[in-house]
Amino acid sequence: MFKDLDPILHSQLRLAVVSLLVKNAKMEFNDIKSETNATSGNLSVQLKKLEQAGYITITKTFKNNYPLTKAEITEKGLNAFDQYVKNIQQYLK
Repeated sequence: MFKDLDPILHSQLRLAVVSLLVKNAKMEFNDIKSETNATSGNLSVQLKKLEQAGYITITKTFKNNYPLTKAEITEKGLNAFDQYVKNIQQYLK
């Protein structure tokens, strides 16, 4: 029987962001933007959705008087990603 796929992770950009954070744990906004080829506005919206779901935390600071946004995966995000991958694997069997 097929399990439902997590609608938060089923978005291509959100899945890409979480995948990057699974590998790197914490990344700066501009690095995520560069890796995903997303626009700043779209990435901001998707990061907010991931944060609201509890999958990532976002910290905003300053570096050389410029805003610096970092995203970090949470335990809940790691678990959701792991379950998502397991569910996809069931589809492939």
